[in-house]
Amino acid sequence: MLKIQSVSGDEESVSKFILESINQRKKNWIVTPEIYSGEKFHDCILLKFGNPTTAVFAHMDTIGFMVRYDNQLIPIGGPEIIPDVKLTGRDKFGEIRCSLLGDEEGIFHDFPRGIERGTRLSFEQNIRMDSEFIQAAYLDNRLGIFTALELCETLENCWVVFSTYEEHGGGSMPFLLKFIQETGPVKNALISDITWITDGVHHHEGVVISIRDKFIPRKKFLDRIINLAQKSGIPFQLEVEAHGGSDGREVQFSPYAIDWCFIGAPEDNVHTPDEKVSLKDLDSMIQMYQYLMKEL
Repeated sequence: MLKIQSVSGDEESVSKFILESINQRKKNWIVTPEIYSGEKFHDCILLKFGNPTTAVFAHMDTIGFMVRYDNQLIPIGGPEIIPDVKLTGRDKFGEIRCSLLGDEEGIFHDFPRGIERGTRLSFEQNIRMDSEFIQAAYLDNRLGIFTALELCETLENCWVVFSTYEEHGGGSMPFLLKFIQETGPVKNALISDITWITDGVHHHEGVVISIRDKFIPRKKFLDRIINLAQKSGIPFQLEVEAHGGSDGREVQFSPYAIDWCFIGAPEDNVHTPDEKVSLKDLDSMIQMYQYLMKEL
């Protein structure tokens, strides 16, 4: 899954991969979900287990770049601008591998021919893993997707939703929330995503429960989540930040009274080819979701 390109707006390939994985694995799940996907849902995937009151959201897209004119590139989402980093993609003329040139004042590629306008490029993938860490591009949000798929094994009543466009301002969540509330309404939402290593959040200290980023969830629900986390015995950290956002923003801005909380492993080197996550923190993320979904 880490090797599949899915820059915002072009999630079709990773959506197909996830759907194939679901169809292969669902026979071993406790409950077989109703599956909603296809053109009607614009590459999003919704799984309805039993009679849910909570939905788990994981976005499928990544940051990247789009080719403009005269070798110019425009960021998609918020990728770090790293001169000489390798980018890959494909247009109607074939495979592309090039270097990023310039800085935040203007970025370009050095591919020897012109690249078709609108082509999406992403960081060249280099996956590294040892006994402590996984390091690669696009752990945000491949690890959130992985957690959601692992969670499916033990679910009885829940929505699991794979969304699009999150890295570039959202866009699919309004129609997904409307469909959920019309089909099997929920009261709560958990955001399975990846957050940041900061001066207060560290590797190997557990999954992060976010008290706030740019947006502030309802304290009553956060208190409930934190109390459950304390009872679980699973390592976790609390995050308080002034910036950043997720699909939780879309939940909060929706016309529906749905509580939400962001819960995810922290990573270093955010939005670079070298994102780095502790395997211990990833394990605690999976365990925490499994525990919470038995209690909510």
